[in-house]
Amino acid sequence: MEPTPEQSPHHAYPDHWEADVVLRDGGTARIRPITTDDAERLVSFYEQVSDESKYYRFFAPYPRLSDRDVHRFTHHDYVDRVGLAVTIGGEFIGTVRYDRINEQGRPASAPADEAEVAFLVQDAHQGRGVASALLEHIAAVARERGIRRFAAEVLPANTKMIKVFRDAGYTQQRSFEDGSVHLTLDLEPTEKSLAVQRGREQRAEARSVQRLLAPGSVAVIGTGRTPGGVGRAVLRNLLAAGFTGRTYAVNRAFDEGLTTLDGVPAHQSLGEIDERVDLAVIAVPAHRVPEAVADCGEHGVQGLVVLSAGYAERGSAGRELQRELVRQARSYGMRIIGPNAFGIINTAESVRLNASLAPESPARGRIGLFTQSGAIGIALLSGLHRRGAGLSSFISAGNRADVSGNDFLQYSFEDLDTDVALLYLESLGNPRKFTRLARRTAAVKPVVVVKGARHSGTNPPGHAVPVSRIPDATVSALMRQAGVIRVDTVTEMVDAGLLLADQPLPAGPRVAILGNSESLGLLTYDACLAEGLRPRPPIDLTTAASPQDFRDALAEALADGTCDAVIVTAIPWVGENGNAETGDGEVLAAALRGAAAGGPAKPVAVVHVEIGGLAEALAAASSTAAPRTRPTTLAGRPATTPGTTAPGASATTATPPASPTTATTGTTAPATDTAQPTAATPTPDTSSATTPGRIPAYPAAERAVRAMAEAVKYAQWRRQAATPGKVPEFLDDTIDEPGTAALIDTLLGPAPDPRGRPLTHDEVSELLGRYGIHVRPTLPAPDAEAAVAAAARLGYPVALKTTAPHLRHRADLGGVRLDLADEEALRRAYGELTDLLGKPAELLPVVQAMAPRGVDTVVRASIDAAAGAILSFGLAGAPSELLGDTAHRLVPATDRDAAELIRSIKAAPVLFGWRGSAPVDTAALEELLLRLSRLVDDHPEVVSVALEPVVVAPQGITVLGASVRLAPPPPRGDLGPRRLPNY
Repeated sequence: MEPTPEQSPHHAYPDHWEADVVLRDGGTARIRPITTDDAERLVSFYEQVSDESKYYRFFAPYPRLSDRDVHRFTHHDYVDRVGLAVTIGGEFIGTVRYDRINEQGRPASAPADEAEVAFLVQDAHQGRGVASALLEHIAAVARERGIRRFAAEVLPANTKMIKVFRDAGYTQQRSFEDGSVHLTLDLEPTEKSLAVQRGREQRAEARSVQRLLAPGSVAVIGTGRTPGGVGRAVLRNLLAAGFTGRTYAVNRAFDEGLTTLDGVPAHQSLGEIDERVDLAVIAVPAHRVPEAVADCGEHGVQGLVVLSAGYAERGSAGRELQRELVRQARSYGMRIIGPNAFGIINTAESVRLNASLAPESPARGRIGLFTQSGAIGIALLSGLHRRGAGLSSFISAGNRADVSGNDFLQYSFEDLDTDVALLYLESLGNPRKFTRLARRTAAVKPVVVVKGARHSGTNPPGHAVPVSRIPDATVSALMRQAGVIRVDTVTEMVDAGLLLADQPLPAGPRVAILGNSESLGLLTYDACLAEGLRPRPPIDLTTAASPQDFRDALAEALADGTCDAVIVTAIPWVGENGNAETGDGEVLAAALRGAAAGGPAKPVAVVHVEIGGLAEALAAASSTAAPRTRPTTLAGRPATTPGTTAPGASATTATPPASPTTATTGTTAPATDTAQPTAATPTPDTSSATTPGRIPAYPAAERAVRAMAEAVKYAQWRRQAATPGKVPEFLDDTIDEPGTAALIDTLLGPAPDPRGRPLTHDEVSELLGRYGIHVRPTLPAPDAEAAVAAAARLGYPVALKTTAPHLRHRADLGGVRLDLADEEALRRAYGELTDLLGKPAELLPVVQAMAPRGVDTVVRASIDAAAGAILSFGLAGAPSELLGDTAHRLVPATDRDAAELIRSIKAAPVLFGWRGSAPVDTAALEELLLRLSRLVDDHPEVVSVALEPVVVAPQGITVLGASVRLAPPPPRGDLGPRRLPNY
């Protein structure tokens, strides 16, 4: 929407201020600048506002807007005068405006940095978080335009507006003057304002998914008149699952006299239905979808599942259709699953929703499943069904044009029916946000991810998101840092999910192995060693072992304080007549069930070969986990707190906020936009009593052990996450952040090249030195005489090195000569270097004082457009360059991250006294990592840093080489106001 010439011509319409947002109740709305074309919308909006709200806005009765008011409120210069509106269906539901003022409170222009702000929200939409969303966006606009403070006058009786300001988290001052409350807000984001913003985002996005999964009524649009077809299949599945709400069949081609179809009301359009429909499943050809979406929007539908294909998976034309579909749905406040979706499932007893193409609804369970692929979704549903596992919820998002894996994480974090979240993802969308959400969710329940399209370097069709350029191994390391269990295949995801959903987390890596096959026990033992576990010698019960023998051995292993988990291996046993007993697995399952029920809470997994019925019987057996407990908050709602078991006997400190919704009923509880302190008292979780846990069974030792190893690593991460690391405060005394910022501004200049620029050696030394990172000086040596003079200045012994790009750090090619003790040795080395490799002008030799002997390492930091700033570490040379033995962590790194970073590479023993060598100064190395992390976190213009080599000696470190690249900072969408992505 472009401004008319009446508006300031030198300030173009700021279309980057437009944003789709999720409101508190889960509905969507659009925020955009107000233009001169909005006069009629503004008048219509104002007419629907109550007299009381008008009084609060203008401090006097103000029944209607004058022509002058309308002109003033619709004409803005987008700098000193800005107005934003929240719209649904193209109509205003709320507005906000700021006017820049001077110290006397009169209209002003820059450099004045204060503005007066005022809000107005329709009464019908108050309580939905409209004003809170507007405040976030108008504050971001103001900061962009150089405004640092907002001033507001509020009547004392306008408690809702006072609360909006108070709860925003900004630094503020309040005073009472002339009968009104005067508020001043500093607009610089604070830790509290960011936490408030993310808390609101979490609750809103979780609620938006909950509205889709727990509707009170569903309409299937495109239901065929005859059996067969997608729409009719969905209707059949809804009815077969026993959906507890009301179901409608809709098709504009229905005959006039048709009133029911398959026992449900049939209608030609939504307008014929005498109630508002919560969820619409659209199964019509793509060219008819816009008509169906408009019908849904005009009749108050809350969410859509679009099964129709023919969108971004078909190319550029389809991608534009998909974007228009999203714009149309969001304009009505609706969220979309799809298009090209497989559907959604919610097994809660009070919902029983199967709005998908899966002909059989899965059993009720504690696993939540999200997939971007319909085919993978089918395979996962089938695999879980065969293994006897149930689901709490299922979303197959297809092209994922709107609802994404991030939204599913927001929902899973709060959903009390979900103990484990499984996700198959082909793109991460917003990796920074995904990492943040995954870390928070993983602190209370496991998150298992399979990442498709790992090596293609592009996004799958229909996923128009920023492409990360970092290697897949780096993505995996960053997921691990966030507590995500990253597996390679959907089979591994199911294996891990079953163990994590039904068993407690192990307290450590010590594994007991018992069974009636020595060979199978040895295979399990070897697999444990390969996965980094600490197995005890297998206990061979012999092939003559009876189910009672298994029971006794398992009970003894569980009671043993030196073991943290048990893997039972079983083959058909020999009966009294000497014949192999291949089936009744129920007998063995009952024996294992009895031992598990009476033992301590430790995870148990079973590896079986050709024992009929065992896997099925174990799937119905009770879990070894203690009954689940969840604390009750002051509001009376359950929440997870330290000390919970299943999944996890390890404690955590992360507690999800009290859920504003009840996922199984769709009812809404009172919600607030600020986190409230809670007092927790453990109370039994009755859902675990009605849905007993299971002992997972695996057909191969490697699969059981891999799942157990993932549980061990996750449990260790949970224990560590309970006491998060910190950035040491002492660094602040040796870091010149303002001086560095000024230096970077000078180096980039007033009109920086978007591609950036590398720094010279002297510039690098000055920049890094301001953060306490000192690079060992080098002096150029264009000829032998200059080399001798440089050595005399630096002091012997010295090193002679080439700095030509093709020879840098290539000691193997003879480009580095070390320990030159005197002038004679230096001249000889100089001559050999130039004779062997070329002229000095080509080699660019330098002289550098020798560093203490130690281990050569490389430390890097870089900014990926999608993932953010990444800190990397490895040993210099072949280990990192040839073998890829490099570890990675997201910035900002904590002291724990730095310690883990240097210990997580395979060659780490070299740093700690391998084969009798002296251990090096890892504490100094960790400090260097933290300093570099602070530098790139404080100054996003530093887009690349390489410290190579960094020699780590028994005492101290020496940075021998460094390179830095500066560029204008990339945009940080995760730090701005809340907004839905536009794929």
